[in-house]
Amino acid sequence: MAKRKPAGRQSRQKPDQPTAARPPQRPALRPAARPGPAAPKSAAPRSAAPRPAAKPAIKAASGGRYWLYGRHAASAALANPARAVARAIATPEALERLDPTARQSLESRGIPLETASRGALDAALPPGAVHQGLALEVRPLAQLALADWLAKPAAAASDRRALLVALDQVSDPHNVGAVLRSAAAFGARAVLAPRHGQAGESAALAKAASGALDAVPYIDASNLARALALLKKKGFWIMGLAGDAADGLVAADPGGPLVLVLGGEGKGLRRLTREACDLVARLPTRPPIDQLNVS
Repeated sequence: MAKRKPAGRQSRQKPDQPTAARPPQRPALRPAARPGPAAPKSAAPRSAAPRPAAKPAIKAASGGRYWLYGRHAASAALANPARAVARAIATPEALERLDPTARQSLESRGIPLETASRGALDAALPPGAVHQGLALEVRPLAQLALADWLAKPAAAASDRRALLVALDQVSDPHNVGAVLRSAAAFGARAVLAPRHGQAGESAALAKAASGALDAVPYIDASNLARALALLKKKGFWIMGLAGDAADGLVAADPGGPLVLVLGGEGKGLRRLTREACDLVARLPTRPPIDQLNVS
């Protein structure tokens, strides 16, 4: 006879105690569906990152050379057989206007004519350089000593109108270039300057001279007082220019081969230079300009 299972005991609750509420059960969480591959979105246009500035295609001159620039200066340099030219660069616009004689000179020297943008030339040359789209990499001219130049036939003082210009420590290359240009315009045979205190050949000097640097010899006078004494022995008169001189230039003209001596910026003629002169004259001017700059 099968035994009965005893009925489970029922819990009795006292009437004054409420039934405890069961906490609500949370629904079972289902694993979230994995998202599929997102549709490609059209990328928003990005602002272009600033590119580094392009390096100039023209390297700095080296090995004692410098960049000579400007149409007149370049043409005169190419016409001078004594001028050593390493490179020639022109903008496309300048290339169209290039003098046929200058082009011939480049071809005969075997120098290829390179082209570059105006911006590349601007970046390679000194700030503000007026290059007119043309530049040559050149070596400075060999500066003759006065004694060597006097040995040349062109230095003879037999012509009563022979003219030389001497600079007494003119240090600004723009002033020296302007004097060279004036010397070429008025037919001076050479410009000489002392070894110390003078402005050496440079791009600024060549540009200011506007071609005269390759047309008029720029001579190393070493010691200026001794150079003037030597020129006296060769038959030249020595005339200094000074604003305080009594006589004007025309009245003081000795009527023979002449060395015109110009003083430096500010101080003018130095004492020893003035004493080495045969006579001193002034350029007549009108008020309010009582004196002129050396250039």
